[in-house]
This record gives sequence, structure tokens and C-alpha cells, in this order.
Amino acid sequence: MASEASDFTGLDRAAVLLLSLGEDQAAEIMRHLAPREVQRLGVAMSKLSRVSAEQAHAVMREFREKLEQQTALGLGANDFLRGALTKALGGERANSLIERILHGGESSGLENLKWLEPRAIADLIKLEHPQVIALVLAYIEPEQAGEVLHFLPERQAGEAMLRLAALDGLQPSALRELNEALEEQLSGDSQSVQVSTVGGPKVTAEILNRVETALSSAIMEHLRSQDEELATKVQEQMFVFDDLINVDDRSMQTLLREISSETLILALKGTNNALKDKFLSNMSKRAAEMLRDDMEAKGPVRLSEVEGAQKEILQIASRLEAAGQIQLGSGGGEALVG
Repeated sequence: MASEASDFTGLDRAAVLLLSLGEDQAAEIMRHLAPREVQRLGVAMSKLSRVSAEQAHAVMREFREKLEQQTALGLGANDFLRGALTKALGGERANSLIERILHGGESSGLENLKWLEPRAIADLIKLEHPQVIALVLAYIEPEQAGEVLHFLPERQAGEAMLRLAALDGLQPSALRELNEALEEQLSGDSQSVQVSTVGGPKVTAEILNRVETALSSAIMEHLRSQDEELATKVQEQMFVFDDLINVDDRSMQTLLREISSETLILALKGTNNALKDKFLSNMSKRAAEMLRDDMEAKGPVRLSEVEGAQKEILQIASRLEAAGQIQLGSGGGEALVG
């Protein structure tokens, strides 16, 4: 556990804040979060230990200061909420959440999937046509979709991702039929779902960025064997850990504040010296020296641990970019490609 409040990751600070607010207030806030966000916060809260009163006060003080800087005075509450969520989550994800908050919408069949464990989702859809599986994967969060893929047969996963990459929209009637079928299976309340655009190379790449390297490579190979042009479009939307060397220093420093030391040690175990220097040069001299010592003391680690840590950092980077806090890639605002 971090010894100073300033050493907390953003997730740690959120967990401390919720615990400081108390059960009722924390529950009200978490009610408006996405399922995966609730899960990540819950894990962080469960791992917190030996948080001093001084640390908790520091987190609360930081929250108050940020709140004072971003006051909604002079704006309608709904306009402020819509603007803030759009900046934080991006247009489509924000619209879905705003609809539920402002209009009290209940979760639909597709929406309910976001609360299921990946294995349960896989069991639910494994007998469906690959096109149906593709649509489900497009609708849930990329991180969750990546986990679902691990519970599907490799060939079935490849076929579904092929269709997902080629998917750029869906007739509302077809989406309603799928939603109603899922509601029957999940005993959810009936409600139509509106999704303007689903799937495509970008969504496919976001999911593949979150699965283990071996599975990601196998799926990409399947895509290439079926549609070389489509596979190229997916590859162009992907970025890998080594591409972080192109991130500007300010973005790298923001990213480092969100990464735990243990995760960074594991991730850098499998990198070249240039990328190590990129990370270390954006840390204080003392922190960089401590990290080097910890890496040497760590000794050999399994490749799967290194890949897992690198995937975790890429997910954090993607979240920060979506929130507009960092820019991935070198100047010009272009996204990283593989």
C-alpha cells in the first residue's frame, strides 16, 4: 500500500473517497457507474489497508479542490452532467448512461449482460450464430468482451471477431429482437435499445488489445486468412506496449500516476532499454532509482505475468485517452497503430 496519499493511483483515491463517504453515499455513487467500473472499484476498496486519517483527509481535500475548480454554477445540472460524462466516457457510452440517469431507464437485456461474469456470458451465447456473438461482444465493454473470448472455442472466437470487424451498423428491428430474446433468458424488463453504430475495426481492435497475446495473435491470423484488407484495418487501430515510447512526456507522467509500482516492474521486465528509459526519465530521480533496484531484486518472472501487466497499463492508457487526459502517439494527435 502506498505510504503517502500522493502515491495513490487514481483508482486508489476513488476507493478511499468512497470509503470516507460512508456506505449509503458510496452506494448512490456506484449506482451510476458501469458494471466494470464498479468491479474495479470494489477490488480496490477490498485491497486498501492501513490508510491513515491524514491520507484520507488528503484525498478528500484533493477532491474538494477539484470540485471547486469544476463547479457547475451557471450551468443547468443536466447540461453539466451531459458534458462531463461525454468528456469522461466518449459520446456513445455517455449517451447510454445519461439516458438511464436523466430518464430513469431500466436495464435492457443487452444492458444486463454487462453485470454478468464473462464465463456466464460465454455460456449464454456459445450456441448462437457468430453474427449474434459479434453483436453481443460489440455491445459490452471491450475489457469484458476480451474476457468472454477466453471462454469460447478459438475458432468460434475467430469467426465472431471476423464478423465484428465487418460490422458497421444494425437494423433497429434486429437489435430489438436480440434484446427481447436476451430479456427472456435473463428475465429482464422489456425496453427497446438504441445503438446507432456497433462493431467495426476499431471496436475489434479495442477488444483484441485486452486479450492475451496468444489468443489475440490467433484471432488476427484467422482474420488475415479470411479478409486481408479487413485484418489490416483492425491492425491499424491496435497499439501495443512498445508504442508507448511515442507518448509525450506530459502524457507519460499522467499515465505513471495511475500505475502501481508492482505492475510497472512486471511490465518493464519484458521491454527494451529505450522504453525503460522513457518511463524512468519521466519519474523523479529517487523514484527511478528505487524502481531500478526493485526490478533487479524481482528476478525472473513468467512471460504471462509480464504480458498481463502490459495489458493492464494499456487499458489504463486507453481510459485516460478516452477521458482526454493524455494523448497516445507522437505529435499531431494521431492514434498509435501497430
